[in-house]
Parts: sequence; structure tokens; C-alpha cells
Amino acid sequence: MAAFDTSRPTYAASSKGFGALAASLIAAFTAWNDTRQTRNALSQLSDHELDDIGLTRGDINAL
Repeated sequence: MAAFDTSRPTYAASSKGFGALAASLIAAFTAWNDTRQTRNALSQLSDHELDDIGLTRGDINAL
């Protein structure tokens, strides 16, 4: 059984300026990468394993 670490540090910045832009970009990249890794992991599962967790192959792309 695999375990996934879902805790990530947050990037706090002021609501203005370059710091906020950098934090937004980091957050967007992190979210994209998490989704990519999840899709890759789910794609490796068999149809039976996906059924066990209540998903189908078509559900993977909906993430």
C-alpha cells in the first residue's frame, strides 16, 4: 500500500508586488505538479484497483 504526503508548506507574501506574484506562480506550479503526479499514480492502477476506490479510467482525466 502506498502513502502519499499531502502536506506542503505555504508561501506567504504581501498582497502586492513581486512577492505576491512569485507566491502565486509557485502555488500554481505546485498544484499542477500535484495533479500530474496523482494522474500518473492513478494511471498505474488496474481497473480492479480503481474500482476498489470508486473510480474509473475516465475519472482520472477529470482531476
